[in-house]
Amino acid sequence: MLMEEARYELIKYGKKLVETNLTKGTGGNLSVYDREKELMAITPSGIDFFEIKPEDIVIMNKAGEIVEGNRVPSSEWEMHKILYDNRDDIDAVIHAHTTFATVIACLRWTLPSTHYMIAVAGKDVKCAEYATFGSTELAKNSYEAMKGRKAALLANHGMIAGSTDLLNAFNIVEEVEYCSEVYYRAKSIGEPIILDDDEMDRMAIKFKTYGQRK
Repeated sequence: MLMEEARYELIKYGKKLVETNLTKGTGGNLSVYDREKELMAITPSGIDFFEIKPEDIVIMNKAGEIVEGNRVPSSEWEMHKILYDNRDDIDAVIHAHTTFATVIACLRWTLPSTHYMIAVAGKDVKCAEYATFGSTELAKNSYEAMKGRKAALLANHGMIAGSTDLLNAFNIVEEVEYCSEVYYRAKSIGEPIILDDDEMDRMAIKFKTYGQRK
């Protein structure tokens, strides 16, 4: 079985998305990339995260072809693949329908630096232009929005985050959702103060060594 360890990791973090209320039902998808073998392991389409078995994980090659698995891959597989093809700092991707990040995405706003923890993703989190889910256009739009960052909002849809592994990608999802909720709540009673570029530059340096390392 190809990428066996990655399959179990995908199942683990898929369940964790639901358990921590970061997504609902089958909303969202996760993948891991083996850069040496140029293979992507991705969750299947439309299966409850608590029902997915290791053999349900789909393995795809660099050309976007299924090389192992009998399930249909997530409809968003191109959105994952485009990052692996163009970003050497990303080997794991999580797309989720988190509540507060999706609220901001439905307004099609950039999530600003109202809280320093946004630095796990970048100095802010941009919102990708709208495109139909599962489309090549959405993959391209999300890639553009993530340039220089490790997360993006997806207009009227949700969010996406990437990192070196699922542990750190999941942490980015959590923090972007937290910062989205803080911004939402602050915006509801006043005008949030945005941290300036100098402070976010300092955060960028600090966050180079932030997070768990395998």
